[in-house]
Amino acid sequence: MPPTGRQTASASSSGGTKAHRRRLSRSRRLFAFDRGLGTAQVAGADEAGRGCLAGPLVAAAVLIDYGSLSNSDRRALAGLHDSKQMKPERREEMYPAVLRAASRVSVVVRCARGIDDRGLHVTNIEALSSALERLGPGAEATCLVDGFSLRDCAVPHRAVVEGDGTSAAIAAASVIAKVTRDRYMHGAAREHPGWGFEEHVGYSTPEHRAAIERLGISPLHRRSFQSVAYAQLELAG
Repeated sequence: MPPTGRQTASASSSGGTKAHRRRLSRSRRLFAFDRGLGTAQVAGADEAGRGCLAGPLVAAAVLIDYGSLSNSDRRALAGLHDSKQMKPERREEMYPAVLRAASRVSVVVRCARGIDDRGLHVTNIEALSSALERLGPGAEATCLVDGFSLRDCAVPHRAVVEGDGTSAAIAAASVIAKVTRDRYMHGAAREHPGWGFEEHVGYSTPEHRAAIERLGISPLHRRSFQSVAYAQLELAG
């Protein structure tokens, strides 16, 4: 006998509950990591857009004071984890929750021309350093950066490999950086129609590469980025 609609709805609800529990479990591990550092204040820094063909690189830093975090903020942050693993709708929901819960937030934006002039890696390191320095965490805070050691950064910190999936503070910074950048690219899509920025937000997708072959590059495209699509147009830096 085929399953009834009631059973199907129940199975769907059960699947959604399990996914929710997995998200909460991942989030608890991230918060447990931060609390295990032994300091009440933890700062995290991360970036979005490093691997894009077009658009800015956005770095963000977030300071969380676990000693003063309210119960309502803790509930609002439940499910926080690596922004790349979150659906856009969930990131948008988490964005204001992070802003409310954080003691401080800083955002640094570096445009495509700046990336071309200075190079991607140098720009990325400088943006992360600036975000952490502008955040101004005190000496009592433990400061973490996703994946990179920032040699010239004035703020003492430690690099955490796959930090956005390890530390809640870094995951919070990843949400701020990703949502900030995505919103910018959605607005840019209206000013630069045809490249599909509203869909891929500048990342290399088949549709994006096809648009470059058809239209060439926009003012938002990074000429220094090594890409097959660019090479075909003899535009690779």
